[in-house]
Amino acid sequence: MGEKIPLERIDDTRWRIPQRFNEKMHVPGIVYANDQLIEHILNDNALVQVANVATLPGIVGYSLGMPDIHWGYGFPVGGVAATDAQEGAVSPGGIGFDINCGVRLLATDLLRDQIKGQVDRLADELFTNLPSGVGGAGMRKRTPEEMQEGMLRGCSWAIGRGYGVPEDLDVTEENGCLAGANPDAVSQKALVRGINQLGSLGSGNHFCEVQYVEHIYDKEAAKVLGINQKGQVVTTIHCGSRGFGHQIAQDFIELAESKQSEYGFTPIDRQLASMPLQSKDGKDYLAAMACAANFAWANRQLLMYGVRQAFSTVFGRKARSKDQPMVYDVCHNIAKMEEYEIDGQMRQVCVHRKGATRAFPPGHLAIPEKYRAVGQPVLIPGDMGRYSFVLVGAQGSMEQSFGSCCHGAGRRLSRTTAKKTMDSKDLLKYLDRQGVTVRVHSKNLLAEEAPAAYKDAQQIVNVVHNAGLASLVVRLKPLIVVKG
Repeated sequence: MGEKIPLERIDDTRWRIPQRFNEKMHVPGIVYANDQLIEHILNDNALVQVANVATLPGIVGYSLGMPDIHWGYGFPVGGVAATDAQEGAVSPGGIGFDINCGVRLLATDLLRDQIKGQVDRLADELFTNLPSGVGGAGMRKRTPEEMQEGMLRGCSWAIGRGYGVPEDLDVTEENGCLAGANPDAVSQKALVRGINQLGSLGSGNHFCEVQYVEHIYDKEAAKVLGINQKGQVVTTIHCGSRGFGHQIAQDFIELAESKQSEYGFTPIDRQLASMPLQSKDGKDYLAAMACAANFAWANRQLLMYGVRQAFSTVFGRKARSKDQPMVYDVCHNIAKMEEYEIDGQMRQVCVHRKGATRAFPPGHLAIPEKYRAVGQPVLIPGDMGRYSFVLVGAQGSMEQSFGSCCHGAGRRLSRTTAKKTMDSKDLLKYLDRQGVTVRVHSKNLLAEEAPAAYKDAQQIVNVVHNAGLASLVVRLKPLIVVKG
């Protein structure tokens, strides 16, 4: 179990870690969980990391843990922290290695019963169209000039080359391009790793799933999002910046670790090494991180193109965006400069979202106009055997969590333990009994992603819904899973 955490219950969904736990904490910790989830979290030691994050230079408000929290690098996965834009620091480990790992959702005009006889063929087409696997190459190898342009433009670069339509930008967080990107801040090693990986899923927990709408919680919001019919077929893509983002994270984590004494920082955990936001190193990291974020958005743009082509091939129709409209693309593993009211004053802060999703409420100007009345879509994948969810951001996120909520189900078993729980053959049989068709690049790695390795996503989303961070809209059930 590790260190004993003096948890104080605030209400049905929140627990406080008081500053007395560690004299170096600048702010308390707050963790979102119900009674059952808090037991998992206690066994994972992630609460110690929440407390450690509370020692970051310039942190304000609280160090936060979402209900899908589990042990991570420096920050827990599911951790949120905001640092003062002028006096605070940015921690590369607090964003993570897969910068802008995110989720994209497409709707279709098809119903579950209409695709039943074509599931295997559709699964094969998707597996063919979406390159996957550890270190695997993508759909497009770019020239160095294209790589530079893509780092600066993100999704719009891909759309300009025929991988989508301008309307896709309207429903992508930050319009698919994070400002401030500077390719000069990116190492040659990162460029080499990323240049041939655009348009690839990768491996691990990354996937493409064909799902159907199984339950509707909020008919009005579902109608606005275009996913308001039971049985409606949708597609979810979950992936990030591949080896490119990983190398950028590695480069700046090593740089930060080497300069802690120069900055006068003494991190409680070396994995929390940070750089002043106003320093050259801090600015360079944010500029390189933006390059990785833009790579990730372009990556998902190409993968969505592959999905549209697969549906076109199988169902004999043009690969038109109007037949498979994009609902939204939301990112996590990111740092954003945003404004919040803290202690009665509006302050600009650097919000670290490590395995956490933005969840802006109705009326926020950063939300696409067509969704502004209901709130920002929040896409929460579960495990490949049960369900995933679509929510919309709620006002409580602005008041409690720096506009953030959970990002998935959250692991409850390590990858090593998961592989000991169920072998891949048994897992494939189990998924077949659940009505889930699987195409996987490496069956040896599949057991790491077994449903039993994850918390129950229904519990996770119930917590953020009841806490007022986001509101449930629909529940999705998997039909096809494509993995690395």
